Amino acid sequence: MTREEKANVIKDLTAQLADNATIYLADISGLDAVTTSDLRRACFKANIKLAVVKNTLLAKAMEASDKEFGELPEVLKGNTSLMFSEVGNGPAKLIKTFRKKSNRPLLKGAFVEETIYIGDEYLDALVNIKSRDEMIGEIIGLLQSPAKNVISGLKSGGGKLAGILKTLSER
Repeated sequence: MTREEKANVIKDLTAQLADNATIYLADISGLDAVTTSDLRRACFKANIKLAVVKNTLLAKAMEASDKEFGELPEVLKGNTSLMFSEVGNGPAKLIKTFRKKSNRPLLKGAFVEETIYIGDEYLDALVNIKSRDEMIGEIIGLLQSPAKNVISGLKSGGGKLAGILKTLSER
C-alpha cells in the first residue's frame, strides 16, 4: 500500500469515526469463511457496518478525529474489526446472539455516545443500554401518565357530579 493510499484510508476512517456515535471494536479472528459470511449477513440485516481495518491506520484515524477515544487505541492489537451502528446496543446484541453459535467475535472495546467501554466483560452492560428511541418512548410514556390520570379523574368526577345533580333535581 502506498503512502497516498494509506492517507486516503486514514481520511476515510476519520470521516467514518466522525459520522458515527456508536463504534465497536471486535476480534473476529479464528472464524472460518462460512461463519464470517454469516456474521457479515447478520450485520447487514441489523443495519450495522462491519469493516476489517489495519490497527495502525485506525489508530492514526482516531488520533486525527475530533472525538476523544481515551484508552480505545490501546486495544488495537491483533485482528480488529470495526462495527458502526445507529443504535447504541445493536452491535452488542448482535455479538451476544452470534456467540451462542461460536466463541467469537470478542468485544475489544466500544465508543457509545462519548462513553468508552474496554473489554469483553462490558458486553452485557452494552446489551442493556437503551437506544435513543427507547429512551424517548419511555420519557413520553412517563409524561403521558399524569395527564391520563388527570383526564380520567375529571371524567369520573364529572360523571359523579352529574349524578348528584340529577338526584338532587329529582327530589
